[in-house]
Amino acid sequence: MNNTRSIFTLALALAGAAACLPVTAQDADKPPARQALRVCQDPNNLPFSNVEGAGIENRIAEVFGKALGLPVQYYSFPQRLAFIRNTLRYKLPGQDYPCDIVMGVPVGYDQVSVTKPYYRSTYALVFPQGQGLDQVKTGDDFLKLDPARLGKLRIGVYDRSPASDWLNLHRLVDRGVPYPIMNADPQQYPGEIIEKDLAAGKIDAAIVWGPIAGYFAQRVKSPRLTVVPLKSEPGVRFDYEMAMGVRYGEREWKQKIEGLIDSQQAAIQAILKDYGVPLVDESFAYKEPGKDKPAMK
Repeated sequence: MNNTRSIFTLALALAGAAACLPVTAQDADKPPARQALRVCQDPNNLPFSNVEGAGIENRIAEVFGKALGLPVQYYSFPQRLAFIRNTLRYKLPGQDYPCDIVMGVPVGYDQVSVTKPYYRSTYALVFPQGQGLDQVKTGDDFLKLDPARLGKLRIGVYDRSPASDWLNLHRLVDRGVPYPIMNADPQQYPGEIIEKDLAAGKIDAAIVWGPIAGYFAQRVKSPRLTVVPLKSEPGVRFDYEMAMGVRYGEREWKQKIEGLIDSQQAAIQAILKDYGVPLVDESFAYKEPGKDKPAMK
C-alpha cells in the first residue's frame, strides 16, 4: 500500500512538473499583448496615407483600431526603395519592430505575408470635360478617336507603369508625356500629374492607378475631370486586388486582420467610395494569354 502510494505520489509530481514546463515555455514565446495598432506608412502619399492621417489607409486603420480597442500609432518612412525592410521588417538588437502592418499591398507581393484582398481597382484614364473627349466611356472608345485628334493628345503616364506599356502596345508612345515613377523629392506626390499638370492644361489626359485617379479628380474643381476605368487586356495588366501585409510567421495576427477585413467590410467600402476609388469586378481582370480565367496573383 505504501509502495503504491509512493508511485502514485511520484506520478503526480512528474505530471505536475511536465505540465508546468510547457506553460512556462509557451508564456516565454507568447508575444506581449498589443498596446496599439502600429501601422507602417508613407508620410506623404495621398490618397493612401500622410502624417495628418488623411488617407484611405489612415481611415481604415482608425476603423480597425476602434474595433480592436487600441490606439493607432504610425511609423513613417517614404514608400520608395526598401520600404518594407525599413518599416515592417526593421528591428534593432534589443528593440521591438516599429510597426506591425502595411495597410495596402497588391495580392501576390512576396515581401510580406499578404492577407485576403479587400478591394480591386484598376488604372484609369482621366481627362477634362468639354474638351472633345466627352464621348469616351471606355479604353476602346479612346483608341477609336479620330486619328487626327488622337495624334495631337499629350497623355501623361508614369514611366515603367502599365500605362506606358499600354501606349507602347497601341503605338501611342510618341503621345506619352513620361513622369518618373521614383522621385527623390520628399514633397513630390503621385497626384501631381492630375492636380497640377492636367488641371493646368500641360497635358490633355493622364493614365494612373485608380485610387490616385479618383481622389485627385475629385479635388480638382475646375476644369471638371472624368475618370474612365480601364480593363486589362492581353499584354497589359491594369487591375490589381489590394490586401494588407504582416510579417511572415505571425499567423494569429494575420487571422485577426483578416477577421477585421470581413467584419468591417461595410466601413471599408464606404471609405473607398468617399475617396472616389474606382472599384471593379472580375470582368476587368487580367487574363493570361490562351486562358479564360483571370490570372492568379
